[in-house]
Amino acid sequence: MTPAELERLRTALAGPDAAARVAGRAATSGRPAAVLIALADHPEGARIVLVEKDARLRTHAGQVAFPGGAIEASDASPVAGALREADEEVGLPPGEVRVLGVLPPAFVRASDFAVTAVVGHWPTPRPLVPVDVGEIAAVHSVAVDVLLDPANRLTWTHPAGFRGPGFVVGDLFVWGFTAYLLDGLFDLAGWTVPWDVGRTSDVPERFRIGRRR
Repeated sequence: MTPAELERLRTALAGPDAAARVAGRAATSGRPAAVLIALADHPEGARIVLVEKDARLRTHAGQVAFPGGAIEASDASPVAGALREADEEVGLPPGEVRVLGVLPPAFVRASDFAVTAVVGHWPTPRPLVPVDVGEIAAVHSVAVDVLLDPANRLTWTHPAGFRGPGFVVGDLFVWGFTAYLLDGLFDLAGWTVPWDVGRTSDVPERFRIGRRR
């Protein structure tokens, strides 16, 4: 990403429109948590670090997500929590990430979390692998241009009656809170390309295993 693009994104994250991106899910309760949206430099354009959750988890099993988790008492802030989690889950050291800003906490019903999304620039990326193998099954580096391609965008539908913006990248299906954050971030940054919101798809079973008991 160019310095100008990064500065525009930083300005947007600090502006009033950032709160509007989570207004429909603004957190008034829930356990504090944080995720890291890491924008990694690449010769062919920026990429975003995504993880695939282990299929045996009690919540969000099998889903594609950002590195992150519950904020601990030792974390000085949501930013510190997001950076710690990224280090513990995929081995991305906090010192390698330049924080650009945060999105206000949003409520995630499935886990009862109030999640702060931390947006960071990772200028010196390298391949990542799961460190916390009990939670992370795989790490994916996905090109922003691929996510923005209208051919890879759709509206997902869930048997429980929910629906929202989604992304299909190869054999990955990105939906739920992660897709909601991506959609909001792209709008906020001014990167969104018009896409067909009327194109719908059920969430594949592999990515909606749900709560394990």
